[in-house]
Amino acid sequence: MGLLYELRLRARYIIGPVIGIFAVGYFAFHAFRGERGIIALRQLSHQVETAQILYSKIKSQRIELEHRVNLLHPNSLDPDMLDERARVMLNYGLRGDIVIIPDVNVIITNKSD
Repeated sequence: MGLLYELRLRARYIIGPVIGIFAVGYFAFHAFRGERGIIALRQLSHQVETAQILYSKIKSQRIELEHRVNLLHPNSLDPDMLDERARVMLNYGLRGDIVIIPDVNVIITNKSD
């Protein structure tokens, strides 16, 4: 009976710190590996950087396309742009023109960069 009494007496002083250690361990684990932990924050910041780079590429392409569309607008029609588009769309050239046909594979790989 003395041993059982001694275990109960010492358990009273040990249970609080053990529960505290487990609670701190639980919160520390989830602070690093949880859904909103440090590792998830790094992954999200990497995704944001990738999205910003993609956004800047798309924005520059849009500005370039808007500029080309503005050149074809009836109020400010650029004759060179009209001539270029007509030749491309109609596959038309003059006798003295030198036609250079680009390699399609090179154009596609350059646009993806």
